[in-house]
Amino acid sequence: MLKGILEKLFKPTPQSVPPKAEQISPAEIEALIEAKLKEHAAAIHPATDADQIEKQLANQEDFKLTAKQMEYALALIDKISSEFELAIAPAELTLKDLNRLIGYQKYKNKGILVNLVKKGILKRKLIGVK
Repeated sequence: MLKGILEKLFKPTPQSVPPKAEQISPAEIEALIEAKLKEHAAAIHPATDADQIEKQLANQEDFKLTAKQMEYALALIDKISSEFELAIAPAELTLKDLNRLIGYQKYKNKGILVNLVKKGILKRKLIGVK
């Protein structure tokens, strides 16, 4: 056992072979160049990517309402019927509109209703006109 330890200590260590440089195939080079060109094109035209992201976000919240959600939205609109009325067909209400109506009921922020009027979802009632 002692002999084995002494041999390990005094035995010369084998020289490590330096790693060989790997050859890169022309197909890999073309793929790298293509990827870099796409990155460069994306950096030059970031507005198109931002527009696509905005459209995707807008589409996510423009889901049509289910029957129960529509009933709830109409009930919320009925609560503010003294000042506002629905300007579009109830079937055209979206999830985003419902969320805004819920936000108004929760926080009583008139700005939410003003934004719904600007979007064309609600319209103000003319008070005192027959």
